[in-house]
Parts: sequence; C-alpha cells; structure tokens
Amino acid sequence: MKNIFKIYQTIGLMGVLVLGAASCEDFLDRPAEDNYTVDNFYETDDQCYQAVNPLYNSPWYDVQRFFIQAGEVLSGNYYYSCDYLTFTVNSTNDALNLCSASLWSVNAYANGIIENIDMKAGSNVSESVKNTVKGEALVWKAMAYFFLVRTFGEVPIIHKNSDDIAANTYNDKYKATKENVYDYIIKTLEKAAEWLPEQNKGGRIDRYSAYGLLAKVYLAKAGVTGTLNQTDLNNAATYAKEVIDKSGRHLLPVYSDLFRPQNNINEEALISWAWKAGRDPWTQQNSLQCDLSMTGFSEFNDNWGTWMGPTIDLQNAFSESALSKTRNNRDARRKATMMMYSDHYDYFWTDKGGFDWNYLALQIDGNLNGVGANCVKFLVGDAYDHQQAGIGAMDNMANGLFTHLLRLADVYLIYAEAKVLLNQVDASVLNAFNQVRLRSFPNDTPRTSLSWQDVWKERRLELAGEGDRWYDYVRWHYYAPDQAIAEIKAQKRSTYTGLKDFYTSSSTTPDPSVTYYDKNPTIPNVMDQSFTLPFPEADVSMNQHLTEPAQDIDISQFAY
Repeated sequence: MKNIFKIYQTIGLMGVLVLGAASCEDFLDRPAEDNYTVDNFYETDDQCYQAVNPLYNSPWYDVQRFFIQAGEVLSGNYYYSCDYLTFTVNSTNDALNLCSASLWSVNAYANGIIENIDMKAGSNVSESVKNTVKGEALVWKAMAYFFLVRTFGEVPIIHKNSDDIAANTYNDKYKATKENVYDYIIKTLEKAAEWLPEQNKGGRIDRYSAYGLLAKVYLAKAGVTGTLNQTDLNNAATYAKEVIDKSGRHLLPVYSDLFRPQNNINEEALISWAWKAGRDPWTQQNSLQCDLSMTGFSEFNDNWGTWMGPTIDLQNAFSESALSKTRNNRDARRKATMMMYSDHYDYFWTDKGGFDWNYLALQIDGNLNGVGANCVKFLVGDAYDHQQAGIGAMDNMANGLFTHLLRLADVYLIYAEAKVLLNQVDASVLNAFNQVRLRSFPNDTPRTSLSWQDVWKERRLELAGEGDRWYDYVRWHYYAPDQAIAEIKAQKRSTYTGLKDFYTSSSTTPDPSVTYYDKNPTIPNVMDQSFTLPFPEADVSMNQHLTEPAQDIDISQFAY
C-alpha cells in the first residue's frame, strides 16, 4: 500500500497496453493484451482512441460503492445502515479508501495518456485525433479532481506524474487550497474544450460535455470562499447556456428511458461511465445492481440491496408514503427512482410479463427494509432483459448499463440556479426549469416565478439516486453552512416498524399501534467538519503533508 501512488503512475503510463480486448466495432475497443509496448503503439487514429477508452470505465470501478454511500446515503436520500448514514465515516472506511485510490488512478491514467500522445503518437495520427483524445482525457481528469475537492476539500495537485516521480516528490506534495483546486479544474476544462470537437463519436465526450462540466464547477466554486461570487455565477450561467442553445441536444421525452440499457448512448447524457458487460478484464463492468437490488432480482445470486432503499424523507419529497398501498404517480420520476408497494415495471423481467415489487418483496425475498422502497435507477433487470437490450450477456456482478454523471437536465437546473442567485430570472430561465419539471410532472402548472428553494428541490427530484445530492449539500455549505446543517438534521432518515404486517393485511390503512415511524430517531451529528471526509489512512501514511495546512499554489505554472 505504501507504494500505491507509484503503482497508479505505472497504470497511467502503461495500463493502456494491458487492459484486455473487446470487439472492433465497439467504441470502447481496447488494445489486445500483450500485443504492444508504448513504443510501438499510438501509430494510428484508432490506437489513440483505444488508449483513452479505458478512462470511460476501469479506473472508476472502485468509486461505484462510494458514489452511492456518500452521494445518496450521506445526503439523506438513501437509507442504508452504515457509517455514511450516521456521519461516522473515518479514515479506515473501505469505500472511502477505494474511492480515493481510484480517483488518483484516473488522474494518473489521464496524465499518462496526454504525455504518451504528445511523445509517442506517430505521423499517421491526425492532429484532430490527438487533440480529441487529449481533450477526453482532460475531462476525465477534471471530473476526478471535482470529486476530490468536494469530498476531501484541500488536496494536492499532481499535474504530471512522471515529473514528480523523476524528482522523487510524488509522496511529498502539499495540499492546495480549495480555490486553487477549483481554478485548476477550470483551467483543465478550458483546455479540454479548446481541443474537443463540437460533436464526437456516439457516446464520447465532446466540447459541450466540457462546457456542461464547467458550468457545474463554476456553480460549486461560486460559494467556496464563504460568500457567493457573482463572476463565478455568471460563468456558470454562460457555459450552461452554451450547452442549452448550441449543443443541439434535447431532453428525452420519457424520463425512465434515460436509465435503460438500450439507451446507454443518448442525446441527454453529456458524460457517462461507459461500462461493458463481462468480467474480463475485471473493473470494466457495472456492479451497482448488486448493491442496490433485492435478493432474487437476477439469476446470479448477486443482489444484496434488500435492506437499502430511498429514505422516507425522499418519499415525502415526491409526496409519497410507504404507509399507503396506493401510489399517486403524479411525478413520473418517483416510479423511475424508487419501487414501492403495488408498483409494476414492464421493462424489468420482460421474459416473465414484467416485474412486480409485491411479488419479489413479499413472496420471493420475503424481507422488507424499514422504508418500504427499493432502488430503480442503475438496475438493468435479469439476464434476458440485458441480452434483449443489445449489450451482450450479463454475468455475476457484471452488467453493461452506463452510469450518467452529467445530464442535460442537470445543466438546465444549473442555469436556473445560477440565474436565480443572480436575481436574473427571465423567460429563458423559466423555460429551462419548466422543461425539466413538466417532462415528468405534466399536470403541474408551469412556473411564472422561481425561487432558489424551487430549484433546490427540483434538483433533488430530478437527480435522486444518481450519486450527486451530497455534493449539492457540500457546495451549499460553502456559503450557507447553518442552513445546510439544519436541513440535514431535520430529515426523516430512520425507518418504520411493522410495514410487512400492514402490506400482508387486508387493510387499506395501517394500524398505528403496529405500523409506525421510529419513535426515537437518531439525529445525525452533522457539523461543519462533516462536509469534508477524512483522508484514507493509506494516503496519510504515504504523505504526511496531508495532515498539514494547505499552501496557496500558483496555478499558472501548470500548462497543457
């Protein structure tokens, strides 16, 4: 473990040559194992694309569990009895350690790709492909740092791994300030946008992917000093409007279609983890269904999510209640986010006539969590569903459902929030907000005015379960710490007793003496320091400067 950063440097420079094989038709085609060395690779446009392809999945694999536990459990969107629910995460937490290692791996891999393209790409490689591949790598690098700064706060900036290792300073880096890190992310994305084409091959990152992420980064950065920065808010709105007006992308008409494997590549998804089914090489695949789905959901005996599910607080946000046997279904996002009593899904178990929550929860599994709801997003279904989607054969802990990290709807809401905070709500802002809301809530009255709370709640409903909500709280806490803490403490994060008794009875209403909410719920001990997680002990053991104050760093020293 003490040499893990050096190991990831090796991955960054050499890993593209040993990460296995895939079909030639797949845009995530990889170099065949052991067929090449760095010196005889990078000779064609296709090889350069193959070199960057693993950045769309493998180095991110060990972020998946943290993605849910931090993004959703910490935020109060998901109930799961773990350290994240109770704000007791420490430096030995497995998900935290794996996430940190993965994020530094992404950075090293991206740095290695850029260096190899600059040094090794042959004369047969077009300049546009060189720039495109480097631009894709820079967006993934920026995404890694965006996770790092919002998770740990002040972190070191490792611009070029090979230089730091050659100088023997890799494990001797001081932390940069949060403002430095945000400026570094912005600089990285600006260069990526310069290099990337306006349109890329299906599913790949393009210039508007970079612009969308820039908008999100600027919105987060706006409050990092403790007060909202008007220039940052203007930049967030400007970049978001570039995507909205010029990308040619539109919201998909049906919300649930975003999360179906046959729509892995769709015009609303700006940046996605592009997983591949299969376990060879291990880490190319999506394993989220295993943690999130109920026992018996697939044939592989790899479903462990019975005891995890959307919180009562999130249900209330959707105007739903597990204490009712009927669903209101006014907002289509509810059913696409959480499955509850009486829910039927045509797109799961299509070989069996569809999937019924009651059948699995009450008859097959026979166990219920205390919130009366289970996850829908990130589930692909059974092996037949996966095969029919045209993404190959599913395996144990391995499916090919993409994970969308940045969607057009997110960009619409970024635009709306930035403009609300600037007190500049006009027709374009209302249109952006209403497009998102009315897609899934068509009977709602279009908004003719907009408050920050309106956008805040809409972000929760639109993006619930997508690993993002905690980071909304982090950026809110930057400039309104008391309000962020108070909202989390007021959440209904506990459970009901007696749900199964109610669901298996003939009554349409629960007996309050049998079925009731926790009478003495634990209030999470949320403090200012809760909004940055501790560095993993493995990281600190390698670099003691992580325990010391950050240093202000001149970002202009870093060039691409």
